[in-house]
Amino acid sequence: MSNRPHILIFNPDQWRADVIGHFGNPAAVTPNLDRLAETDAVSFRAAFCQNPVCTPSRCSFMSGWYPHVRGHRTMFHMMQEDEPVLLKTLKDEGYAVWWGGKNDLVPAENGFDAYCDVKYVPEKRPRPETNLHGDDGWRGDPGGDNYYSFYAGKLEQAPDEEAYYDGDWAMVRGAIDFIRSAPQERPMCIYLPLLYPHPPYGVEEPWYGMIDRGKLPGRTPAPDWSKKPSLLKGIYDRQKLQGWTEDRWRELRATYYGMCARVDHQFGLVLDALKETGVYDDTAVFFFSDHGDFTGDYGLVEKTQNTFEDCLTNVPFVVKPPRGVPVKPRVSEALVELIDFPATVEALLGLMPGHTHFGRSLLPLLAGETDEHRDAVFAEGGRLHGETQAMELESTSMSSPSGLYWPRVGLQQQEGPEHTKAVMCRTRDYKYVRRFYERDELYDLRRDPMEADNRIDDPGLRDVLAALKERLLTFYMETADVVPLKANRRM
Repeated sequence: MSNRPHILIFNPDQWRADVIGHFGNPAAVTPNLDRLAETDAVSFRAAFCQNPVCTPSRCSFMSGWYPHVRGHRTMFHMMQEDEPVLLKTLKDEGYAVWWGGKNDLVPAENGFDAYCDVKYVPEKRPRPETNLHGDDGWRGDPGGDNYYSFYAGKLEQAPDEEAYYDGDWAMVRGAIDFIRSAPQERPMCIYLPLLYPHPPYGVEEPWYGMIDRGKLPGRTPAPDWSKKPSLLKGIYDRQKLQGWTEDRWRELRATYYGMCARVDHQFGLVLDALKETGVYDDTAVFFFSDHGDFTGDYGLVEKTQNTFEDCLTNVPFVVKPPRGVPVKPRVSEALVELIDFPATVEALLGLMPGHTHFGRSLLPLLAGETDEHRDAVFAEGGRLHGETQAMELESTSMSSPSGLYWPRVGLQQQEGPEHTKAVMCRTRDYKYVRRFYERDELYDLRRDPMEADNRIDDPGLRDVLAALKERLLTFYMETADVVPLKANRRM
């Protein structure tokens, strides 16, 4: 066997960071993550994605680039053949790369051969996979208040099934089979980009009934919309959830928590397979999501593409190094970004990156040498007026009111201020959001962790605002471009 560690990249979709037991949430059922952080790993409480929707975030954490570096700001602008992707780097380094799950990373028309040895397609089953996006009878009447809620509730599996059959279960079982039959002469990299807990919010037993509704944290109420981005108010009006009772919101949130509990269970099954085959100690494990979810906060569900509330940008990030790499298991309060993921893999393998990127290795944090890493974290999204290529006009099914994502995508496809280009600069204590076409945002997170009171015009925070603007300028100067490492011949 190679002396390089195996790598497990377990990547659920749309899991917000606060739904974790070891972060102190009494309603979260995450025993496998909790155990890992207690015994073998570091869990980063203050980890942030670089864009709050799927494709831009994945392009970022697989390259070490912020979205602005090469314009990866939409769901339809993926990593091109000449751009760096960690999976390709690992494959080129001799890893047997197994990819099971969604894409949202590279153009499907280009194929996957450059990025993995196996792009897993499960065998067909007698009962087809149930997709809540397509099988959407749960939505009810188009005029009702559940039509855009994403709430499906309890899912019923067939009597002969162990679990409700969907793509995530198929991918997890496929990964376990691969672990048990992996080639011994090559290190393996397993990439599991699952769909859950991405809404629609629906989950089967036992996870549906596993969540104690009485322990759920309270929701962040709808704010003064005049102080918030116009996209949020537009979605709020279109989703039509204003009449929901707290009991209904509680059920929606509990279902989302149940989806997270199911993913934690699946994560545990994969860890068990690593242990059963004797390779757990020699495996580097990375668990993180691409972004978060509103889950009822601010009276909203799903996500947005250019707002940066912590429920959207703060994500789980748990790292277990392989045997021989120092680790002090704990919850770390260090500010980290998902672009630190590829830098950490490179440091573990002793690789010199073949391109300039902006990630920073987490190995000193894993060893407990420090809990200081970054002074600020950044996320960005939206577009300029006239950037029709960034309107996501390709989302044709979402462009009419019958589309599940119409409340958001329909606004993105207009030339109003809603989809304005924006960037977040967040420190431990403050969050500043610079926006084109509408009002900036400034929050004192010590006094207002729910980001309800936009204090951009508060003279008492003038110095804070000036410092954050200066920090943002430095960020853009440092990361504005990337010069190829190989120079051209001029003569």
